[in-house]
Amino acid sequence: MILGELQSLSAAGLPPVLLDALTLALAVDVQNNAPGHYVLKGDDLFMNVMQFATQPPQEKKAELHECYIDIQLLLAGEERIFFGLAGSARQCEDVHVEEDYQLCSEIADEQVVTLKPGMFAVFMPGEPHKPGCVVSAPGEIKKVVVKIRASLLHA
Repeated sequence: MILGELQSLSAAGLPPVLLDALTLALAVDVQNNAPGHYVLKGDDLFMNVMQFATQPPQEKKAELHECYIDIQLLLAGEERIFFGLAGSARQCEDVHVEEDYQLCSEIADEQVVTLKPGMFAVFMPGEPHKPGCVVSAPGEIKKVVVKIRASLLHA
């Protein structure tokens, strides 16, 4: 997991592919986009804009991806994201290959980070993460999840 802020994006130390993906998403005025799916570069790079109420972590499941890197960028509100190292997901359901996700009920040695607007967290394939969790009380958040095909890191 990589954690950063937009205000210091150039100093975040992101690999060029991730920096370019985040820059491209920001260039389409993501802050003002309605919730939905937006294609940036075909199947290799797209984003999902979301707006929803945070929930208690015990009411949510962690997600895992095999093919895509997630950049979770918070636009409004605040959220906690529970996460773990690759291989720490437990009690996992079937893999949804077409949508590149798997849900899991537990993360061994779970960690947590609190995002505020302008902060982002990058999750690599295999790193379980449970976004959209309550900080102190349920509240509305708006975020964008930029999805980058992981193989682009090695291209």
